[in-house]
This record gives sequence, structure tokens and C-alpha cells, in this order.
Amino acid sequence: MSGVMLITGASRGIGLAVAREAQARGWFVSLGLRQPEHLPKGLDASAAETVAYEASAGGERDWVAGVLARHGRVDALVCCAGVLEQQSIVTEDEAAVQRLFEINAHAPRRLAAAAWAPLQAAGNGRIVILASLSGKRVKGKRSGLYAFSKFAAVGLAHALRHEGWADGIRATAICPGLVNTEMGTRAAHGDIDAATMTQPADLARLVLETVGQPATLSQAEISLNCQLDGLY
Repeated sequence: MSGVMLITGASRGIGLAVAREAQARGWFVSLGLRQPEHLPKGLDASAAETVAYEASAGGERDWVAGVLARHGRVDALVCCAGVLEQQSIVTEDEAAVQRLFEINAHAPRRLAAAAWAPLQAAGNGRIVILASLSGKRVKGKRSGLYAFSKFAAVGLAHALRHEGWADGIRATAICPGLVNTEMGTRAAHGDIDAATMTQPADLARLVLETVGQPATLSQAEISLNCQLDGLY
């Protein structure tokens, strides 16, 4: 499967790894970036474009409209943009809570809504929400607020899967533990060697395998981890 894929959070980390893997498999990638002036390293300019996009500020309809005007289709969304807040669940910093939900849950919902008609037209549209194991369990109080938002992201993937099933749209929440990115390193607080974390390129391959599965082999969730952690 190939076509036009929209990716958020592709300037680095998981999103950039997904963009590279997607291109290797024949996809054209449209990258929503806060700084779209330069194509991220390792990407082929002939099969990529950059679009100004800030997940906390909206603009999803303009992005999709531009893609349709230039390329005539949208076949897949991979939502990798995310933010980590390690505050107490009972924090009174309401601005931080709202920003967390805006980026981790509301932005991917808006992007899916904006791209819904072309995904329906594709007949086999695919959506991947990069959630987290923190969307499956609350590991501790330090991750409680972040988990709150990631549970919403997992719920979003389930809701989109139901909404689009009859139109051939399949949605999956991919829920990794610690990944060797800036965010993952920060979350680990120096307790885990980055080399033993899940690597972005490996996760990217899983994302593209998921996108490429037929409609008869749909997974609602995929959980993975780099360390022993109860059920995960």
C-alpha cells in the first residue's frame, strides 16, 4: 500500500523515523512542521513536502485542503506529535493541562475530521495514533497527568475505527513504552540506558506494517515495551 501520508511530529524522533520508512516503501509524505523551511534530514525532497503546522493551534483543514489541491488524495494519517507533562494529576496549572490535551488528543481528532472525506474516498484509508503505554495503565503518580491525555488518545483511535469501518478506514493506537527520543530520555530520568529503549526506526517499521495490513487484518491496539512491566 502507498499513496499520500500526512505525518505530525516529523521533525525528529518517531515522526521523522516514520517519514523515512514511509518513503522507503513508496509513500509521498506531507509533514506538518512548526518550522517548515527545511526538510528534515534523511528525506527525499522529490517524495516529500513540508507544511507549516502547530498542533496546539489548529490549521488542520488548511493543511488537508492544500494536500488535496496539490496531490488530489489523502490515504493515511500518522499522528506522532506529542508533549510530556510530569505534573501532579491534581495540579492547578490549567494551562499545562489544556496544552497537553490539545496536542496529544484534540489535534489528531481535528486532523482526522479534516481528512475524513478523502480517507473515505480512498476506500482503504488508514489512521495511526502514536499513543503510549501510559494510555493503557498509570505506572505511577509522576506519569498520571500524561496518562490522562494518552488514555484519551487511545479512545480516539477506537472511536475513529468504529466511525470509519464501513468505509474501509482502519484506525490503530500504537502504544510503546520508553522510546529512544528526547521525550523518552527525559521520561526515563536517567534510569534506563537509551540503547535498551525501543528504537524509533524499529517502531517506524511497525507503524508502516500496520498501515499496510489489509482491512481484514485490523488491530485496534498494539502495545510494546522495552522492559518488563506487568502485562506489558
